[in-house]
Amino acid sequence: MSLNKENILIVDDDYDMLEVLHRNLKAENFYTYKATSVLEAIDILKFSNIDLLITDLQMPGMNGMELVKYTEDHFPEIPKLVITGYPSIDGAMESIKSGALDYLSKPFTNTELLSAVRKSLPGRAKPDKTAEERVKPDAGSYAGMIGHSKQFEEIIDIIERVKNNRATVLIQGESGTGKELVARAIHYKGSYAANPFIAVNCGAIPENLLESELFGYTKGAFTGANETRQGYFQAAEGGTIFLDEIATASEAVQVRLLRVLQEREVRMLGARTSKKVNVRVITATNADLFKMVQNGGFREDLFYRLNVIDIQTPALRERKADIDPLTETFLKKYAREYQKNTVGISEKARELLRKYNWPGNIRELENVMQRAIIMSEGEIEPEHLPSWLKYKIPETNNSLSSLREVEKQHILKVLAAVDQNKTKAAEILEIDRKTLREKIK
Repeated sequence: MSLNKENILIVDDDYDMLEVLHRNLKAENFYTYKATSVLEAIDILKFSNIDLLITDLQMPGMNGMELVKYTEDHFPEIPKLVITGYPSIDGAMESIKSGALDYLSKPFTNTELLSAVRKSLPGRAKPDKTAEERVKPDAGSYAGMIGHSKQFEEIIDIIERVKNNRATVLIQGESGTGKELVARAIHYKGSYAANPFIAVNCGAIPENLLESELFGYTKGAFTGANETRQGYFQAAEGGTIFLDEIATASEAVQVRLLRVLQEREVRMLGARTSKKVNVRVITATNADLFKMVQNGGFREDLFYRLNVIDIQTPALRERKADIDPLTETFLKKYAREYQKNTVGISEKARELLRKYNWPGNIRELENVMQRAIIMSEGEIEPEHLPSWLKYKIPETNNSLSSLREVEKQHILKVLAAVDQNKTKAAEILEIDRKTLREKIK
């Protein structure tokens, strides 16, 4: 597992610029923390191991120059790279005097950005402040998660980086990929472990109740509020609140959640004052939240508050090296539960499990193993596995399609492959961005 990748904090109130910086740095295997204000950036600096600060100068409230000065005073070992859309000799000199190593004027190319980043980082002795805490998974196991694959180790690497700080984390992935397990690992492997972990499934709570459940309410706040009751945020004080299916949150809940993240305080429904809370927020969704933001289905400012750290949980079909260890884990688990200690699994049955694409991911594999153990008397053979798993043929579209439909499907496939990066998609398709935008419309 690679643990020597630099952690870069990027600060900009322009969401588009923040996204461009994040994508370009992530493509070069840097880990990025994202902040949209100086105060948010300071909070991240206090509780995270940052190797490079990249900040815009022109921001509302406290500006980037003040952030550079603060960082120089409190974290002088962190190099600082300044970006601005309003270049001037005076501004450049002032930022350099304040501690910035370099100065980059908008617009700049990706090559110029990476050159400035590498110029700030090479030759630095990079102390790993938590080296003794960052460990490889022990025999493929980490906080209840199982795997040997590269993707599995990359997730553990990120968890080890963020487990001891308060930065918000957004976990995205298909259903059944273990998003809640990742959230619990972040909590229980870190410094918050002795404090509460409160898991809330936002999609399972009726929309009209979610607001009061999360933030609490005072007596008389609404019809039926016969007593003052604390919400999940108050219950998670000092620990972690995990908001699953965050994409289903209403506009009203999104507005309140944004205020909690901005002010670090909660106001109960019906209350006149707010109270400070010390809670780490982890959210998860199986939806494409970035696409929802682009389509107006989710608040952009909240998205970037939640997405300071992003973790993608890969589908099981993308980490097939983990099928065998997961199979062994579920085999032992349900053999004990059903008191079948002699249960094993044949190589033919294993091969079927390896070849299957697992649309239901780890949850589906667990269900299949539970069923197989119930159906078998000794070793699990192919006949103990569901028939749809043994004989399922990959779906193909044999019907003739129009050229327009074929082109549409190919463009969508390319966009998905490059994580919706239109510039890269246009290069692969050998068309310009304007043509691509027209085709998408």
